[in-house]
Amino acid sequence: MHSESIYKIPGGKLLRISLDYDKKTNTIQRIKINGDFFAYPEESVETLEIALRNTPLNQKVLLKKIHSSITEYHIQFIGLNAEGLTQGILMCLS
Repeated sequence: MHSESIYKIPGGKLLRISLDYDKKTNTIQRIKINGDFFAYPEESVETLEIALRNTPLNQKVLLKKIHSSITEYHIQFIGLNAEGLTQGILMCLS
């Protein structure tokens, strides 16, 4: 199933999510994250998109996966945080 969301992160920037997910297993198949935030290193958004594949669309699991990916890949965001990203992804389900 395909869904998209646009989310203004409180105190942050605009976030756009394009999500393909398996409705039966409720897991991410493909995700595209963009918006007017900054990420360092440049390829970190693509790295995070790959890391999120097959992740269940559950708030706690998703937040933990994003936090661990930020740590593992040394990702630095300006105008975006793990909580805002999680919320933006979950908005695709409504």
